[in-house]
Amino acid sequence: MNVNQSAPPLPPFGQSQPVYPGYHPSSYGGQPGSTAPPTPYGAYNGPVPGCQQTPPPGVSRAPPSSEAPPASTAQAPSGQAAYGQFGQGDVQNGPSSTVQMQRFPGSQPFGSVPLAPVVSQPTVLQPYGPPPTSAQVTAQLAGMQISGAVAPALPPVGLGYGPPTSLASASGSFPNSGLYGSYPQGQAPPLSQAQGHLGAQPPQRSAPPQASSFTSSASGGPRMPSMTGPLLSGQGFGGPSLSQPNHVSSPPPQALLPGTQMTGPPGPPPPMHSSQQPGYQLQQNGSFGPARGPQPNYGSSYPGAPTFGSQPGPPQPLPPKRLDPDAIPSPIQVIEDDRNNRGSEPFVTGVRGQVPPLVTTNFLVKDQGNASPRYIRCTSYNIPCTSDMAKQAQVPLAAVIKPLARLPPEEASPYVVDHGESGPLRCNRCKAYMCPFMQFVEGGRRFQCCFCSCINDVPPQYFQHLDHTGKRVDAYDRPELSLGSYEFLATVDYCKNNKFPSPPAFIFMIDVSYNAIRSGLVRLLCEELKSLLDFLPREGGAEESAIRVGFVTYNKVLHFYNVKSSLAQPQMMVVSDVADMFVPLLDGFLVNVSESRAVITSLLDQIPEMFADTRETETVFAPVIQAGMEALKAAECAGKLFLFHTSLPIAEAPGKLKNRDDRKLINTDKEKTLFQPQTGAYQTLAKECVAQGCCVDLFLFPNQYVDVATLSVVPQLTGGSVYKYACFQVENDQERFLSDLRRDVQKVVGFDAVMRVRTSTGIRAVDFFGAFYMSNTTDVELAGLDGDKTVTVEFKHDDRLNEESGALLQCALLYTSCAGQRRLRIHNLALNCCTQLADLYRNCETDTLINYMAKFAYRGVLNSPVKTVRDTLITQCAQILACYRKNCASPSSAGQLILPECMKLLPVYLNCVLKSDVLQPGAEVTTDDRAYVRQLVTSMDVAETNVFFYPRLLPLTKSPIESATKPPAVRASEERLSNGDIYLLENGLNLFLWVGASVQQGVVQSLFSVSSFSQITSGLSVLPVLDNPLSKKVRGLIDSLRAQRSRYMKLIVVKQEDKLEMLFKHFLVEDKSLSGGASYVDFLCHMHKEIRQLLS
Repeated sequence: MNVNQSAPPLPPFGQSQPVYPGYHPSSYGGQPGSTAPPTPYGAYNGPVPGCQQTPPPGVSRAPPSSEAPPASTAQAPSGQAAYGQFGQGDVQNGPSSTVQMQRFPGSQPFGSVPLAPVVSQPTVLQPYGPPPTSAQVTAQLAGMQISGAVAPALPPVGLGYGPPTSLASASGSFPNSGLYGSYPQGQAPPLSQAQGHLGAQPPQRSAPPQASSFTSSASGGPRMPSMTGPLLSGQGFGGPSLSQPNHVSSPPPQALLPGTQMTGPPGPPPPMHSSQQPGYQLQQNGSFGPARGPQPNYGSSYPGAPTFGSQPGPPQPLPPKRLDPDAIPSPIQVIEDDRNNRGSEPFVTGVRGQVPPLVTTNFLVKDQGNASPRYIRCTSYNIPCTSDMAKQAQVPLAAVIKPLARLPPEEASPYVVDHGESGPLRCNRCKAYMCPFMQFVEGGRRFQCCFCSCINDVPPQYFQHLDHTGKRVDAYDRPELSLGSYEFLATVDYCKNNKFPSPPAFIFMIDVSYNAIRSGLVRLLCEELKSLLDFLPREGGAEESAIRVGFVTYNKVLHFYNVKSSLAQPQMMVVSDVADMFVPLLDGFLVNVSESRAVITSLLDQIPEMFADTRETETVFAPVIQAGMEALKAAECAGKLFLFHTSLPIAEAPGKLKNRDDRKLINTDKEKTLFQPQTGAYQTLAKECVAQGCCVDLFLFPNQYVDVATLSVVPQLTGGSVYKYACFQVENDQERFLSDLRRDVQKVVGFDAVMRVRTSTGIRAVDFFGAFYMSNTTDVELAGLDGDKTVTVEFKHDDRLNEESGALLQCALLYTSCAGQRRLRIHNLALNCCTQLADLYRNCETDTLINYMAKFAYRGVLNSPVKTVRDTLITQCAQILACYRKNCASPSSAGQLILPECMKLLPVYLNCVLKSDVLQPGAEVTTDDRAYVRQLVTSMDVAETNVFFYPRLLPLTKSPIESATKPPAVRASEERLSNGDIYLLENGLNLFLWVGASVQQGVVQSLFSVSSFSQITSGLSVLPVLDNPLSKKVRGLIDSLRAQRSRYMKLIVVKQEDKLEMLFKHFLVEDKSLSGGASYVDFLCHMHKEIRQLLS
């Protein structure tokens, strides 16, 4: 199946629909509805300030090209309401009781800046050329233009949280209103000018292009076969071939007014107008599509304009349909192309500055001197040589580093190098570790550091002769001279207090207040721990884990347990003075599991019974962490606390919190306080934990507000994780909780870690994002670090870089392994440097760029209003694309949106970040949810943010049942859903199975074991285990998706037209969101407007 083909006919989005409970209709005409916030962008309509647009005297045009399309608009008379995206206040997927309105493909943009160059000349009326055929419209929107000409530089624009950009809000999209627009008195209609340079001579008249083709204006790339007709149903839009150079662009549209004299060959017959709406629609601003109501901030029609829309008359033809969403860059197409082109060959890391395959592609890595992209991914693999060039481009220079990433079984873990008592060889000046880029000189007796150029002596025991190329003859026998990633065994000099560490410990701290007992959580947890303790992480081939364990229960007071192996029964000690926390026992608190097995089992049997009748509802929190840390300090070891907590800690104790949840703060300057901790006590506590190597993993089971923003401070700063199970019920959430717990306890962790990133002269690390603590500007301190966590590092220039030598990064992580061994893990990466902006734009990685931008924004909300953060992101994206347009694209009409080939998905992905719950929450999103997602994204890797912001939507009934491969994804839009199909949607945290209302009865029977659609239970979270090929295939697919993700995704079955469908639609990110987020098409038009304003 072509991933971009149009879905089978579906009742349109824009027709009368019953309003679901709790759902508020979209806003109208720029006036917000009862609760729905206004759309975030100003009207994309009308001339750029200070300029006047003139029309094309014909259709002289550059070669068609692939890019964002021109947007459409028209104006309604004053007093006439504009219409929201869903029609007049309705949101339904199925047939309506009223007559169905004609629907246009794709959601409509905000209105259109005439997509044509800006010129300052008097407006002149010109005769119009023939109307375009639908094939020509497609041709204009879907072609690909390639170029590489470089133009003069754009002035540098700084980035930061300045005052919010003033953007008028406009209602989102407008289905047919059936009205004429009108113009201010005495003024001709705005008309768009054909492509050409600003102030160029009048363009020649010519016929519109008849076919869409791919042309190469600068690099001599191949021509694609031209299409000689409109796109047929099911015919996808082909992306550019990989051999083509580096941008996609859109031709200027053609102005066409109804009633104009038509000349030239007639096009295909246009579709008939709906019987409801007599009259036909005005085309304005040189764009295709239905008429619009007045836009905010723009003059409406002149007073007393006649309302033609209500007058009866003979049915008139509609103009050609507006843009097919398949004509704009598709994430699914890009992902598929990369899989097909780069999935079969291994990625060999021997060449400097290679851009790796996308994170969505399965590929093998062969380490030949640079770290695998599984460990480090960069926003660009070709760095500007100067800071001025970097400021001009505004592309952030950052690396997302995952030092302990898990590798697939086919790839070898990093080799461990033991240099004995002398320890690893380092540069005397900058302390960089020996790596493949070091240069040996003087016959091998000395080496020159590749980071700071210092000449160092080679110790006698490390000496080796050089071959005729200047390479050591033993280079390929030593991992540190031939590989990008490796480990050194650290000497005692790298250990605290100059003594080797003890093996780490795990302490399980269980809330036994009324909520935890009543929900069944305590009994479930104690049962699970009996078997889970056999699977603690262990080193290599060790028979059993070296990790010791301890147990604490708590409500308003803390209970410590002595589980020494010599005891017949566990002993409990109570500490009620929570203000001055101490550990009442040392011997017998932390024990070896195999030695104390019987006592531990007895304790876990007794805990649920001991507290079964508790009436204590209040809990403490900070003293619990304090107690765990003191226990590790007394045992002189690092370790991890597993906290299982249910409610806001309101009991009198240090770290006591109050309920401060206030939705009225949303969209105000005080909104940032919702993301900030209530008290500084938790930061102080976290700092002490880091010093002790005490990492905290927090499992939350709230029934109401628990202030995740404050409770997550210690896990966040110690390198730990937070898991949240709202309204926990054993029967519904047991599988998800136990799966997360098993994975969390079993995963390999590095304890008491310090990470430093060194760079070669010219750039330096200036900013860090992730779950860690920093007491100085260079060392990232992590009480614990696991294979899922990343540290994102931003680099800035401090000197000029050299194109020949490139730029080098070295990430060094010092940590204690699960067996108590002190190790150094080293990752090296060499990047290219460039003096041409085109080289920078050709070697960017959009997925990594979005990962960085999301983390930058999510940290920004702590200190700035959310609107400021959103505007900053939009401005930066516009500056990146405007700089490319000005300096790298071949000259073309300002009406074309030209995107770099490797950044063509930047707008769609950025829009997903802007619409996310943190930056634009819907009415149903809680403050705790936003704080939870904010801290989660902070340490996500590139693959996780990719699927989190742009979920995967998989049709399950399109591919043959016997096929073993995963079905190809479709774009995340309601248009792609067919009511005769079943779809699986996943984003790394959620998993939905959407069932269309017209699914075949046999499919329903095979999957759900019921005879009809109406009998399927909505909200079902487990599929029945049935012995048939379809059931096995779907359950197998769900299992394989869960295995790829770091957290268990709970399944929710959603039926079409059901109330749960609103939740599901929240993840269809190419559509307009209920919280006011723009659709992909609308946002693309808005970005085009922003770019044009920067260029003008």
